[in-house]
Amino acid sequence: MQQTSPPPFDPRAAVIVCLDLGDAAYEDGVEEIVRLVESAGVARHRVVRGKRQRPEPKLFCGRGKVEEVAAAAVELNAGVVVFNHELSPAQERNLERELQRPVMDRTEVILEIFAQRAQTSEGKLQVELAQLEHLSTRLVRGWTHLERQRGGLGKTGGPGEKQIELDRRYIGKRVRVLRGKLEQLRQRREVQRRARARGDVLSVSLVGYTNAGKSTLFNALAKARAYSADQLFATLDTTTRRIWLPQAGSVVLSDTVGFIRDLPHALVAAFRATLEETVRADLLLHVVDAASPARAEQAEEVNKVLAEIGADGVPQLLVWNKIDLAGLEPGVDRDEYGNIRRIRVSARMGDGLGDLRVAITEIAVARASARGESAPEAIFLQPH
Repeated sequence: MQQTSPPPFDPRAAVIVCLDLGDAAYEDGVEEIVRLVESAGVARHRVVRGKRQRPEPKLFCGRGKVEEVAAAAVELNAGVVVFNHELSPAQERNLERELQRPVMDRTEVILEIFAQRAQTSEGKLQVELAQLEHLSTRLVRGWTHLERQRGGLGKTGGPGEKQIELDRRYIGKRVRVLRGKLEQLRQRREVQRRARARGDVLSVSLVGYTNAGKSTLFNALAKARAYSADQLFATLDTTTRRIWLPQAGSVVLSDTVGFIRDLPHALVAAFRATLEETVRADLLLHVVDAASPARAEQAEEVNKVLAEIGADGVPQLLVWNKIDLAGLEPGVDRDEYGNIRRIRVSARMGDGLGDLRVAITEIAVARASARGESAPEAIFLQPH
């Protein structure tokens, strides 16, 4: 009787493992990793939950939970198992051996999304750099050829060189090349930035949690056509446009990559050249999804990344977006001293955009009149 081979794993099916390690934002994290996996192209998934005081050193979760995950993966014919946590290289390797299929942690899912979404040559270089730097710590992961030895040249003989050492050398060389190319692009951008500074043009950057509606707001303000969608990391590449505001003149507006909780450090480092638009900006429009129940936590995560890249000292104007979904009215909120606390808008509906333009105009006028000094406190929302 002829035996039939089992069907191949479905690459669009995944089992998602979410362990509650005492995080107050656990439920938000579950929802977020599901959206990340879907953004990466997964159509079918199953979430396996669990609770532990601390990760298990060998398999991250206990043996019983691994068996539960394995059964779910077989039933779903999942092509990958995703952990909503950061796994060590050893844990990832052990889990792949137990589950007999690829295992990805949260960082690798985000890297995969960035690799799929990068459009410009600079974005692709940045993503490749982040992937290689992450891979360099995981060369032992399931690579059978790494156990082989490579013989010496000619008659020298000897044990030769392990393939893993060749791979590391190749990665190190490629990383140096990528960093060199990104440095050239950074210098070119610096020249453009100095030209704008000589022209005394106000530079405004949009920042915010991913899917807060930054690109939609950018398109509404700049009358641009930057790609926007209801998904995480819809756009990665910085887009810059000049807009004209009466009484303020020309303003440079930049849309940057969205931030997320536990954004991989490799990505922050790789995108540092792009994020310099944020560091060197005169004003940050911090866009917040007003309809999200986790908006306060998301805003805090954005400020953490801003601090990491050295942009925490740049003045912020808080913009609550999606007020149409939150049941709020457009307008400007000020504190008892008259300082702007936030502006409520709906980029999709166009509500409140006039108030936002007026606020940017006030800041531009104050900056021009101060001749490079700080604008009045009544105009700027001070950084958190």
